[in-house]
Amino acid sequence: MMEKKTPLYESHVALGAKMVEFGGFLMPVQYPTGILAEHMAVREKAGLFDVSHMGELVFHGEDALENIQHLVTTDISKMLDGDMRYGMFCNDEGGVVDDLIVYRMAQDDYLIVVNAGNRDKDAAWVETHLSGHPGYHDAGNEFGQIAVQGPVSKEILVKLCDEAELPVKYYSFTKAVLTWNGRSAETYVSRSGYTGSFGYEILCKAEDTVWLWNTLLEAGKEFGLIPCGLGARDTLRLEAAMLLLRQSDTTLTDAAYAYGHELTDDITPKMAGLPCKLDGKDFIGHDALVKRGAPEVKRVGLKGVGRGIVREHCDLYAAPDGEKIGWTSSGTFAPYLGCCVAMGYVPVEDAEIGKHVYADVRGRKIEMEIVPTPFYKR
Repeated sequence: MMEKKTPLYESHVALGAKMVEFGGFLMPVQYPTGILAEHMAVREKAGLFDVSHMGELVFHGEDALENIQHLVTTDISKMLDGDMRYGMFCNDEGGVVDDLIVYRMAQDDYLIVVNAGNRDKDAAWVETHLSGHPGYHDAGNEFGQIAVQGPVSKEILVKLCDEAELPVKYYSFTKAVLTWNGRSAETYVSRSGYTGSFGYEILCKAEDTVWLWNTLLEAGKEFGLIPCGLGARDTLRLEAAMLLLRQSDTTLTDAAYAYGHELTDDITPKMAGLPCKLDGKDFIGHDALVKRGAPEVKRVGLKGVGRGIVREHCDLYAAPDGEKIGWTSSGTFAPYLGCCVAMGYVPVEDAEIGKHVYADVRGRKIEMEIVPTPFYKR
């Protein structure tokens, strides 16, 4: 299958980015500055990310609210215009189909942002579960999306608009007209991100994406803004203990949830430690989650004690020569923290803060301590 390209593909190539396939798209994994510099820019100054590969599903009309309530785990009934809510699509067994963000654009008018690798799968899944007559369509090709992340993000955006146009509350958004050198673009600017740093995500029309990217790079130059790729995006989200969903085209070679990331079709929101109230509303997978009861395994944060870097797909043991108790779902060297961090799944009775476990990295057992998450908190 031919990889897709975001509107910024040529811009990335021109900047010397190393391009890789991710979620069906050709995306920059890093620029000549390197992953470490990009990571530290986001923690200390600012970084610019192309997230136009994400999917957008639009719901409108009198049946929009009822359908979204049935489709997603989170209760959106009390949302106001400009509110955002994190939630999930679940399958009939309670496993996670995708995690997502719901935007309330106006009364009976919603936008759901879904993950890149699941855009087509999610759109098809939604269509098979609609009821009534909601206005619904896959709007993924209509939007570009750019993230400005880092402590000086506001200083950069106020060069393009009045500060009053920017959202203040985390997980809220505003309509903002961004202007530079006589040209303007209508956008939705949200206080959100996937890095753990202060920042914004900007939705714009697809045709405005290249202009907005170049404009932000120019406006942010004096503040140290640099373009960042998927490599830094992954190390940043892991430092902040943000979950990664297994892409739908991933091939599994072992037990279904042992070789995904933090979220898969077999991992429930409760196992992952995500908010998922089971009282007050119904949704697909609700009854299965109630029937399952309290999870037997849970997600934990792990910090390296021994030397070495632990990544995903490593078995976890209770002792160097003990029994296998779990697996790692993600892991890396955390540049800002200066240590190895990972997330994984272990039985609830083994998930005690301070407990030491051992990760098998190509036959060598590396000692890890179970610690609170997030690892990094600004």
